[in-house]
Amino acid sequence: MPRPISAVIHTAALAHNLARVRQAAPASKVWAVVKANAYGHGIARAYGALRGADGFALLDLAEAEKLRALGWVGPILLLEGCFAAEDLALCERLNLWHVVHCREQIDWLAVHRGSRAHRVFLKMNTGMNRVGFPPAAYGAAWQRLNALPQVGEITHMTHFARADEDGGIDEAMQRFAQGVGTLPGERSLANSAAVLRHGGDRRVAADWVRPGIALYGSSATALSPDAAHWGLQPAMSLRSELIDVQHIAAGERVGYGGLFTAPHAMRIGVVACGYADGYPRVAPTGTPVVVDGVRTRLVGRVSMDMLCVDLEPVFAAGGQPGVGSTVLLWGQDAQAELPIDQVAAAAGTLGYELMCALAPRVPVRVE
Repeated sequence: MPRPISAVIHTAALAHNLARVRQAAPASKVWAVVKANAYGHGIARAYGALRGADGFALLDLAEAEKLRALGWVGPILLLEGCFAAEDLALCERLNLWHVVHCREQIDWLAVHRGSRAHRVFLKMNTGMNRVGFPPAAYGAAWQRLNALPQVGEITHMTHFARADEDGGIDEAMQRFAQGVGTLPGERSLANSAAVLRHGGDRRVAADWVRPGIALYGSSATALSPDAAHWGLQPAMSLRSELIDVQHIAAGERVGYGGLFTAPHAMRIGVVACGYADGYPRVAPTGTPVVVDGVRTRLVGRVSMDMLCVDLEPVFAAGGQPGVGSTVLLWGQDAQAELPIDQVAAAAGTLGYELMCALAPRVPVRVE
């Protein structure tokens, strides 16, 4: 039989989370952000649940081709735009909209000779300081684009660096308003945190919102209660089983480096999951795990193919864990729910990273 680890993609949760975004920003069109293979969930697996969006946003041309092959005929937006001048021809063939965030991308458009006008999203840097034109240079970039026959409609765009903080969008909003001024065109500003916190404000939600992590049921703030607070449901579960139970004496150590020392006689469960499956190696003792529906903790160092858990809380709850007992690493099963954000927080990272790190060797099924 196959190794007992698997990931489950919950399509009903994806559809629910998309509906929650629409409730939060009812006057806006919605981009479903599916970059990084739909945040590790798989574009093909997520497509059916997210096709109710108004468009899909991503990075890779290959992923855009996959969406077209799945039958999507609506808008697709390349969030980083073209990476070379020759990409413009593929944008025309696949009818892709694309971000313009630097002078070179305008240069490519200016010399391109194609068959149709390009729909572009002109990006402003309002404080993230990654890509985009500064507010003072934005108007000139728009004027240059607008003068090109190769360019059709231009949408104004920015990305918030601190939308998860109180007052975190105020300065960016001011800079955006200053840079856009009275220029015509639709606008797109809000990421997941901005949609959930400010989607009712038409200035923030604007014409298009761009939810990413919210669609997958994780927190944009990295605070584990937030996903439930916003009514989001986990869209990915990582499940496995116990493959052994060790009885160890007080003073015995567990795992590589002996990082955990048993304070008393203990029963330790060995789980078929390790960092080669995408579970974070840096997850420390105390990281939450659920065995047979009972919350317990990881102990010792995560190894490539296995990790160890404390079974004493499970026995104390009246359980009889043994080989074959169910283990929930994150997400949900028939007995319990374990927010991915809690596991990520224990490991010092974000739910985003755990989703995207799911290894190819882990079998994935769709519910």
